[in-house]
Parts: sequence; structure tokens; C-alpha cells
Amino acid sequence: MPVVRVKKVPCCGPESSCCPPPKAPHKLTRVSHEWTLSDSLGEIRCRLGSFRLGYRVSPGLYAIGEPGADSDLLVSANYKLSFDKLRKELKGLSAWILVLDTKGINVWCAAGKGTFGTEELIKRIREEDLSGLVSHRRVIVPQLGAPGIKAHEVRKETGFRVSYGPVEAKDIPAYIRAGYKATPEMRTVAFGAFDRVVLTPMELIPAAKWYLVFAILMLAFFGVSTKGITFAGAGEAYPLLVLGIVSVLSGGLATPVLLPYIPGSAFAIKGWIAGLATTVAFLLIGGTGLSVPLAIASLIFFPLASSYIALQFTGSTTFTSISGVKKELKYALPVYIIGALSSVALLVVHKAAEAV
Repeated sequence: MPVVRVKKVPCCGPESSCCPPPKAPHKLTRVSHEWTLSDSLGEIRCRLGSFRLGYRVSPGLYAIGEPGADSDLLVSANYKLSFDKLRKELKGLSAWILVLDTKGINVWCAAGKGTFGTEELIKRIREEDLSGLVSHRRVIVPQLGAPGIKAHEVRKETGFRVSYGPVEAKDIPAYIRAGYKATPEMRTVAFGAFDRVVLTPMELIPAAKWYLVFAILMLAFFGVSTKGITFAGAGEAYPLLVLGIVSVLSGGLATPVLLPYIPGSAFAIKGWIAGLATTVAFLLIGGTGLSVPLAIASLIFFPLASSYIALQFTGSTTFTSISGVKKELKYALPVYIIGALSSVALLVVHKAAEAV
């Protein structure tokens, strides 16, 4: 009887079909805690305009220092400024950073929108095969991202336990040294005057662009007469142009800075109070030459302009909610529309009285 020779193949050898192919090595990028000039300029540009809307890093796994199986695993958003702030505070530490795809939105806002969420975290843990990377089965999620993360579901689906880190990235080293325990101060959002001032350019710059449109319209309106366009007529718009600047500063700067001290809880009301105070002050000091229709139009329009600008600041604070903002808009928008139309009508009355 002939002997049949069978080629012996190790179970997990390259020619074996009895077990899955070996897993590919983790794809990660090594980063430093140090910022480059480009990083610093990027932060400034984010503070000043819409550049922040496209300021992103790629989702995935990053390494800072020389992390190993016992190193901490921190979660961040792919808004680059959030990522940069985190890595900057990890000086002297070796850690893994798992970046979620939040569509370029910061942790707190993304948690409210659902992009910094349970499904995305589970997906990234699986895609990056983190169970084969670290031995402790723990991810540290920013406290401000907690509304979007269901810890029990993450553990059920991946085996990883979620620990909620401190509010500020600067407290992470102390939080880790304390055995992943946060002090009451680490859990508190201060949002002091400096924090508010830093955010004001995000509202002031868009408001300034609209002010240019307002200024052109006012100069054109007052410059036009039966004799054509006159510079003398355009000069009549000067008090209103100054009031426009006052309302921008009132709603975009004074209201955020004085936020805790202005009565009311609604941003629209706070902005209106600040705008009314500055408008009245200007009219008493330098607006005595205005006609009655213009004075009334000013008292209607500019406080409402201040209110509208202040309302935009809700997206920059840590103590507003989506439902609260929607409620404010529901009541404020009709008032803004009626106020704008009333102001235009009073301008027409003023112009008509001049023509008589």
C-alpha cells in the first residue's frame, strides 16, 4: 500500500487556514507636548474667526512620550485646539490619546450634538484594537464629554471601563497621581472673567462685519435727498453710526464680561439691559440733537441689536442648554423682527418730516 505523505503546516503558519491572519500593527502617530509656532498661530486664528470650523486632526490613535501596555489612555475630540490643549498638559507623561471623529467640534459641544458619543467611542476602541494595546482596560474621558458617553454600554460592548477625568486638562496629571480621583475643584467649571473675555472675539468679529453693512445703509439713507446724494445729509447718520459701535461692544464685550452681574438669566435680556443702558447714556451725553423719531428708533433698535449679539454668546458658555437657547430664540426673534421694522418706519417718518 502506497504511503501518502502529508505536508505538516503549523496551525498559525502562513499557509494555515485554521486561524485568522495575524493582526496588523497599530497605526499611530507620535506627538509631542510642545507646541510649534504653527500651533500657537492656529489657536489665535481659532479665537478670531471661522478658521476653527476646519481646524482638525485625523481621528485615530496617538502616542505621547513612550507609552506601553500600562500607560493611560485618554480620549479627545478631533478639534485640533482641544487635542493640542490636552497634549500640552501631558508634559512628562507617556500616554495614549484616542481621538474620536467629532466633525471638528470641541468635546463639550460635540457631546451635546452626539458626535462625541458612545457609538463613536466603541467604534474607535474596536478599530484600534485597544484590547491588544493596553492591559488595564480603562479609558479616561473628559468630564465635559460625559453627557455623550454611556459608560455602561461602553463596558458591555468593549470591556473597557470609562473614568471621567477633570474639567481642565491641566489637572489630568494630578488626577492620575491621585489614583484617578478628582477633587471638587477639578469637577468645577469656573468660567471667570478672563475665560469670557478670551471668547469675545468669536462674536465681536462677525458683529463688526454686519456693522459695516449697517453703516453703508445708514450713510446711503441719510445721504439721499431730492437734490441727490449729499455729504451733509450723510453726516446726519453720525450719531447712529456711533450707537452701532456702542451696541456691538455692549452685546459682544460688556455683556460677557459683566455676565454674572447683569440681572436676568436669559442672555437676550442681559444683552438688552446692557444695550439700553449704553444707548440711554449716549443719548444723554451726545445725542441731544436727534429728532424725536430718530431718538425713539435708537431706543428700540440698538438695545435689541445688543441683545441679539449677546444671545450669540450662549454657544461659548458652559451653563446653557440647547432647550434653553431654543426657548430664548422662540420669544426673542419675533421681538427682534418687530423692533427692526418699527425702527425702519421711524426712519422713514424722520425723512418724510425733513422733506416737508
